[in-house]
Formats: sequence, structure tokens, C-alpha cells
Amino acid sequence: MEIGISTFVETTPDVKTGEVISHAQRLREVVEEIVLADQVGLDVFGVGEHHRQDFAASSPAVVLAAAAPQTKRIRLTSAVTVLSSADPVRVFQDFATLDGISNGRAEIMAGRGSFIESFPLFGYDLNDYNELFEEKLDLLLKLQKSEVVSWSGKHRPAIDNLGVYPRPVQDPLPVWIGSGGNSESVIRAGLLGLPLVLAIIGGRPVQFAPLVQLYKQAAAQAGHDVSKLPIASHSHGFIAEDNETAAEKFFPPTQQVMNVLGRERGWGHYGRAAFDAARSFEGALYVGDSETVAKKIIHLRKNVGITRFMLHVPVGSMPHADVMKAIELLGKEVAPIVREEVAGWEAAQ
Repeated sequence: MEIGISTFVETTPDVKTGEVISHAQRLREVVEEIVLADQVGLDVFGVGEHHRQDFAASSPAVVLAAAAPQTKRIRLTSAVTVLSSADPVRVFQDFATLDGISNGRAEIMAGRGSFIESFPLFGYDLNDYNELFEEKLDLLLKLQKSEVVSWSGKHRPAIDNLGVYPRPVQDPLPVWIGSGGNSESVIRAGLLGLPLVLAIIGGRPVQFAPLVQLYKQAAAQAGHDVSKLPIASHSHGFIAEDNETAAEKFFPPTQQVMNVLGRERGWGHYGRAAFDAARSFEGALYVGDSETVAKKIIHLRKNVGITRFMLHVPVGSMPHADVMKAIELLGKEVAPIVREEVAGWEAAQ
């Protein structure tokens, strides 16, 4: 069972002062967070790609590369790379470069992206949303499998027997599929035999179990060894010394972000009742002390089959010291509880 962190490198206004830290400061803080995550024994750190004012990381590979020489074992991944509006050749080159700098610890998490700012920025039509992803994923997987590539498609100039460099340390460079819970996307991942990441940020996490089964069925149908396919989840959360402290620190910035996005997307108001329901044992928020969060991760593993859990922290802007403490608790207290429990099941089987 792998345990890690994901972040969107938020630079939203401080809920108390209204102040906004610079993108530069937040980027430096994230590098410190990655280094700490490695030091406390976490397995993976993911940085999401966004192209808007309140998120600082438009280039996850660069951020991860800044931390790579300062870390030893933690895996470094995008969370996600918005492949639909990117050039797969450049994506592959960026992460192959990261793989070299980190000596074989890079991963690509490819997704359509729930934020659409990159499409007009890079000149893509949202009417081609699905077609773009399918075509560009096809090219990325060809680059993953072969040093010299010939390829043609509708939305990008053809490639005629050209080499793509540098080559990664890992062969193949891992490519995961990120999904918000769409059955079509999990079936695609299964048929391709690619690892799956589910964004479990609402509702009851156990409701994702049928999607995991659908993914496994598709993989088995295509002849892939299901036992070798990892399945990850990405969920919002925060860890503190006790449950109430965690809730009181995490709710205000979470509410702020959820209501900003809610106004953009037509969601209802996000209030304390919804927050408290989501941090219940069956809810999708992993907020509380170390024991509480560990029990919820174990419940997710038992009932959904997740083999990698990524805690998304912060949601909105939180004091850097609080985020660092949450990372420390995840690595030093939560992860050992979860790993011991999972190891016990495996030994008993």
C-alpha cells in the first residue's frame, strides 16, 4: 500500500487576512513539502497542472525536477497532466528528463482535466475535448514504447520515423490514467492495461467499488494481469493532533475554494454541514487525527481495492507550517498504521 500527497499549489486569498502569497513563494514551499514527504517515508508526491491565477503550477515536471535532487526515494508524478491540450512529445520529454534527474522516479498521470483554461490558452476547441485526449494518449503510449516513432492524427502534425529524447531511466516510463469516476475512462484504462487514479472527492468512497471492478474486468478481457495493475485514489484531507483541530483549520480554506468553484460551475453553497458529513467515516474527506485518517484509508483499501492513497492537501491556502505538519503526521503516524494492517492481511492470505 503506497501513501502520498497531491497538491494543486494553490495561491488563494488567506481566509483571515485576504492576503495572497506570490506564485514564487508557493512554488518554493511546495519543493520543501516534497522534500519533507521523502524524509518522512511517503511513497509518492503529485503536482497538478493548472493555468489560472489561483494555482501556481502550470508545469508540474519543472516543480518536481526542482525537488528531485533533494529527495532519495519518493516517486514524483503529475496530478494530472492535462494531456488534451498538451503536446505528447513535449510531455514525454519533460518527464523523461525528470526521470533522469530523479534516477527513475518519475510518473505521468494523464487526464482530460476538469479545468478548461488550458484549451483556449493553447488554441484547442473544447468541442474536441474527448477526441483530443484519445488521440494524444495514443501518441504518448507510442512514445512510451518506442524510441523511434511514426504516427499520424487529426489534431497534431504527423511524425515520420523520428527519435524522441532523452530516454527515461525506467522502461517503460509509467503512465497512469486519471479519472473523476467516468465509466468510459476506467474501461479505457483497463483495456490499455494502464494504472488507474480515481479522484474521490465527494459522496461515499465505497460507491467507487463498482468502477474498480469495471476497470479490472476490462483489463482481464484485454488479457492484462490484473494483479499487477495498481489503483490509486486522490482525496482531500488534513491531519492534525486531534479531530477538532484538523476540522477547524481545514474547513475555512476548503469552504472558500469550494464556493469559488461552485459559482463557476453552478454548484450549491458549501457549508459546515456538508463538510462535517464528508469527514464522517463513510465520507470522502480524510480530515482528523492520525488514527482517524488511517482507519478511513484502511476502510477504502478493504472495500474499494485502492493500492495507492494520495492525500490532497491543502485545499485553498493554508499556513505552510500546518501543511508541513500534516505531511509529517501522514508519513510518521498514518502510513505505518496502514502498512502494518495491509501487511497483516497479505500474510494471512
